[in-house]
Amino acid sequence: MPAECMKKIEASRKLLEVTKDADLKELKAVYRSVMKTWHPDKFQDEDEKQQAELKSKKLIEAYHFLVSISPETHALSAEEYEKTITTSGILDFQYKDTRLEISYTDGTIYEYFGVPRSIYLKLINADSQARFARRSIAKSFIYRKTINSAVTA
Repeated sequence: MPAECMKKIEASRKLLEVTKDADLKELKAVYRSVMKTWHPDKFQDEDEKQQAELKSKKLIEAYHFLVSISPETHALSAEEYEKTITTSGILDFQYKDTRLEISYTDGTIYEYFGVPRSIYLKLINADSQARFARRSIAKSFIYRKTINSAVTA
């Protein structure tokens, strides 16, 4: 796994003070506990309140990120993910710093982490981008669902 992805995962775990073995139940309990400590409403001083707001935003982002890449989350949404990658075409994709975001025709957007530039270039040049993504990206990289919007015909 590329360093950038690992850094984000490790930074999120460190912020929430959880190990890599933390399951969703433990992650939720730790998150609730730490949010009680850093909730901005607990602070009267304006500077402390602002600091708590920044900290709580970082905690929320870290929590949501770790939940979204969790094997448990993937297991719960495996059927939906499989349906998307096997039956939907690709509307668009964006690539930046080993992060690939693919918009599927069913309105779902998935973000893949640690995708090498060489794989991205192969995706661009593939005869069937959807088939290439299914075979070479979908099951090979850490991913998370970012958006599922309604598609209008």
